[in-house]
Amino acid sequence: MKKIVDLIIEELTPAFEACGYDRQYIRVTRSNRPDLCEFQCNGAMAAAKAYKKKPIEIAGEVTERAKGSRMFSEISAALPGFINIRLDPDYLAEYTGAVAGDGKYGLETAAQPETIIVDYGGANVAKPLHVGHLRSAVIGESMKRIGRYMGHHVIGDVHLGDWGLQMGLIIEELRDRQPELPYFDESFEGEFPQEAPFTISELEEIYPAASEKSKKDEAFRERAQQATLKLQSGYPPFRAIWEHIMSVSLADLKKNYANLNVSFDLWKGESDAQSYIPGLIADLVDKGLAYESEGALVVDIAKEGDAKEYPPCIVRKSDGAALYATSDLATLIEREKDFKPDRYIYVVDKRQELHFIQVFRAAKKAGIVKEETPMAFLGFGTMNSKDGGPFKTRDGGVMRLETLINEIVKAVYKKIEEKQKVPENERQRTAQIIGLAALKYGDLSNQATKDYVFDIDRFISFEGNTGPHIQYTIVRIKSILEKYGAGEDAEMMRILPAGSATEKELQLKLCGFSEAVESAFIETAPHKICQYMAAVADAFNDFYQENKILAEEDKKRQAGWIRLITLAKDILNTCMDLLGMDSPEHM
Repeated sequence: MKKIVDLIIEELTPAFEACGYDRQYIRVTRSNRPDLCEFQCNGAMAAAKAYKKKPIEIAGEVTERAKGSRMFSEISAALPGFINIRLDPDYLAEYTGAVAGDGKYGLETAAQPETIIVDYGGANVAKPLHVGHLRSAVIGESMKRIGRYMGHHVIGDVHLGDWGLQMGLIIEELRDRQPELPYFDESFEGEFPQEAPFTISELEEIYPAASEKSKKDEAFRERAQQATLKLQSGYPPFRAIWEHIMSVSLADLKKNYANLNVSFDLWKGESDAQSYIPGLIADLVDKGLAYESEGALVVDIAKEGDAKEYPPCIVRKSDGAALYATSDLATLIEREKDFKPDRYIYVVDKRQELHFIQVFRAAKKAGIVKEETPMAFLGFGTMNSKDGGPFKTRDGGVMRLETLINEIVKAVYKKIEEKQKVPENERQRTAQIIGLAALKYGDLSNQATKDYVFDIDRFISFEGNTGPHIQYTIVRIKSILEKYGAGEDAEMMRILPAGSATEKELQLKLCGFSEAVESAFIETAPHKICQYMAAVADAFNDFYQENKILAEEDKKRQAGWIRLITLAKDILNTCMDLLGMDSPEHM
């Protein structure tokens, strides 16, 4: 289906052309002044300079030509040259009915589907997920889901940190604690144990202890660096320990990401790219792109016309070690070989923007990625506490993500118990569904690049711009439909021309689904889905307050309302799913 703004442009085109103006100047947007109009065309403003006329003259001419259209109930020119439009209720009802009957509510899926890699997650193995991992996970998951809904082949990769110094630190700390293990016996020749010599809880205690020790004990740090080098060189005993670390960590990471309703297609890490690094370095040198600078090997990435200076991308340190940039470039080689993506989206802390500018430019300069392939860096801000500082536990530590989820679920459960509206056997599951939506919506409703304040009381509120408020709206609609008794018959009901301003506003909002989804995808901006959901929920609640749906005596009109609110429920549920949320049966 065509978007309603595109249909308005088509309707205005004959009027523009009949007046002697090129259709390329037509621009139609939804009005941010609903008291004045529903849609606005600023084509006259754009054409004025080319045709050496006042914008209001052009707007007036076009308006007169378009006044006979059945699409518009009102069209008028307004200074300095806007064309203000209100849709005819009959036309809008027909369009809304078509949206209700369409499998994707008016969204035209991609004519040429792309293969898209979304790189998100970025957790380090051997460490628990903490609040700092929240944004990458929920923003990345939403972009993956939105892309797939648009019809693209989207591949989500967790891209684990599994190959750095933390591995050497764990190995040497394990040696100090359990020197009798066969991994540390150079004369050992048998098979290494299948069972890991630590649990996830022990592993999560080993790493921070080793990290702290390395800051005070230089000899220990040197041992860890040597252990890391031996691991990366393929030393079998250390490789066996690494495999234990990976198996124990992955099981825990998968469980915790699942608790967030986040999943990945690929569970790859930095280690998977290591075999490509020697060839990458050789290729950069052979092409004359990499050169030595103060002992390190670097690639210039600055371009003519840059507004600021960009330092070279270091691909090998003076001691011969690879860096994150090297690993990221090698990962791109692997992805190009395996998937040949048409587009990349990296969801990472915005403080890493320079790093990814360097990596993207070096990748295109080296011919690893085609120059025309879009590579989007979706850098996100930080989640802060109410005092404006980083979000931490009461004792000043970094809060585990599992703890954060549990806290918000407990707060929701308490609220459910107080209201006594949810059956007792549903309360725990309902609290989990609402708590997760409160957490994710609280994050996603903010523009990704901006910092935001985590406020549990505001996030779990059933009122205002919150996830629970959207869920409450869906539950309210479900309750009405249940009382009405509408089942499959709702599909046969016809949406009627609006009989009130609130009914028309709800129809208008529901017809904007495709625009919201497209905009969120093109601009890598999942907060636009939240904005749209909030607008639909507000429009429904205004309509609900004004119209007694179940008490309506005109059965034909009542049936039309039932079809309309069924569409509202379906669209809100679809938006929730695009953001990785669900709605409960009762609230």
